[in-house]
Amino acid sequence: MAESGSLPTGFGELEVLAVGMVLLVEALTGLCLNSLTILSFCKTPELRTPTHLLVLSLALADSGISLNALVAATSSLLREWVTGPNVSHRRWPYGSNGCQAHGFQGFVTALASICSSAAIAWGRYHHYCSRSQLAWNTAISLVICVWLSSAFWAALPLLGWGHYDYEPLGTCCTLDYSRGDRNFTSFLFTMAFFNFFVPLFITFISYRLMEQKLRKTGHLQVNTTLPARTLLFGWGPYALLYLYATIADVSSVSPKLQMVPALVAKTVPTINAINYALGGEMVHRGIWQCISPQGSGLDRAR
Repeated sequence: MAESGSLPTGFGELEVLAVGMVLLVEALTGLCLNSLTILSFCKTPELRTPTHLLVLSLALADSGISLNALVAATSSLLREWVTGPNVSHRRWPYGSNGCQAHGFQGFVTALASICSSAAIAWGRYHHYCSRSQLAWNTAISLVICVWLSSAFWAALPLLGWGHYDYEPLGTCCTLDYSRGDRNFTSFLFTMAFFNFFVPLFITFISYRLMEQKLRKTGHLQVNTTLPARTLLFGWGPYALLYLYATIADVSSVSPKLQMVPALVAKTVPTINAINYALGGEMVHRGIWQCISPQGSGLDRAR
């Protein structure tokens, strides 16, 4: 980290403010949309189905990503006002233990978001192609597995396999890729296989098979390309940065460019909320009932 009163290496004052503002907008947008999804599930009986339980899991994970971004944005924008203009401004204010907790929370929710998207893809394939309702015990088991697996992989850096450290801006924490040693490389490839490539494969294949089966009947009611593209383009930049760190000195990449994957990934909660909640007729109606008491009363009258 930089010395007291200094800016992060490679960043100017306006650039730090710009990154903080982008993080703030991403965080608030993701929190608002995913909170509506969670609220609509809780308040609308029609939405309390096994399939929508998987969407709820995704909304909870994405809310966690947005909260993580909100902490980073707060550190970027408000630290100066906490300590004064000449004392360690816009730096991580919560110490090393806080950095580890922030990295763990962000990694748990990121992995849970990726795996929940794959679970939804499989659940939709099961529903649309087998024409049988997803069972509650299956949906609950999937959600438990998603979160236990995510917590397991996110805990490993705390136990010594991998490591959490500050991102180049110095106001948020993530998996440390700056070392590029054998410890990081072995953790990265193992973790990425189970938590990125396997979920991406499940998502792509599930929607591909669904599209092939249902396009002939004209009953295709879901976007079969956006979920896989969201995983690939939302989390792919992180995967490329981590991969580069295993084969070359990542310090050759400018700090500004190293921050791009974090900013791109923080858009995923908003995209997911639009695709799975606002883009679904049932969930859309549930959200409308939550934000419009008059609309809720009309629905009940019908």
